[in-house]
Amino acid sequence: MIRSLIEPFYEYFITRQCQHIPTHIAIIQDGNRRFARKKGLATSYGHRVGADRTEEVLEWAQELGIRYITLYIFSTENFNRTDNEVSDLFDLFKEKLTHIIDDERIHKYGIRIQMIGDRELLPDDLREAVERAEAATAHYDNFYLNMALAYGGRNEILQATRNILTDVQDQKIKTSDISEELLEEYLYGKNITIPPVDLIIRTGNECRTSNFLPWLANGHESAVYFCAPYWPLFRKLDMLRAVRVYSQRKETASQAEA
Repeated sequence: MIRSLIEPFYEYFITRQCQHIPTHIAIIQDGNRRFARKKGLATSYGHRVGADRTEEVLEWAQELGIRYITLYIFSTENFNRTDNEVSDLFDLFKEKLTHIIDDERIHKYGIRIQMIGDRELLPDDLREAVERAEAATAHYDNFYLNMALAYGGRNEILQATRNILTDVQDQKIKTSDISEELLEEYLYGKNITIPPVDLIIRTGNECRTSNFLPWLANGHESAVYFCAPYWPLFRKLDMLRAVRVYSQRKETASQAEA
């Protein structure tokens, strides 16, 4: 009761300290399974509550004016989980993607849905749901929601390198054409709009970035914020604290350059 009264004031206080808002934040949504186990419930419950929290986080991002948000939804390593858990997750993703197409908030705010990851690893019905959501929002450019699905950072660099070598051998490009911009095209495709990451957030009290967006985050020296709450318990206050870390770092860098 006391917390619910105090938190809005604390949120306002932290917001006043956020002089710089990141353009692109990337979130590792960790702790769904541990949240469910702590309550003695099925893993699928934790994932579903986590998905609901994701919708709230997207609202907060809109309020703050964060244009790009990338969610680490399902990694290539997650395929090692049980068949039942993977199947439940894919059903949940498909349900949410189908809902997105008719979600008035998506169209009101002009949010474009994009997927990064290995589409060939997805079942046909989920891949089709992704493509429908992308097609339904392809004309929007106010905000971008990037889904890292069947994603692995080292895997994407490896695949891009292979494709570049193949095209060099086929004389489609020359070695002198290879640049950072060209590599990014091979990493994400010409139709994907995704800038460098300014801030990575990881929940669940895990202090590692887990092979997430190494080209766009590590190469850009993005700020990183680790926090204790499991993803279903992540609050707007936690997000504001993360943005404050980014803002303070940005302010320090500006002062150093002055």
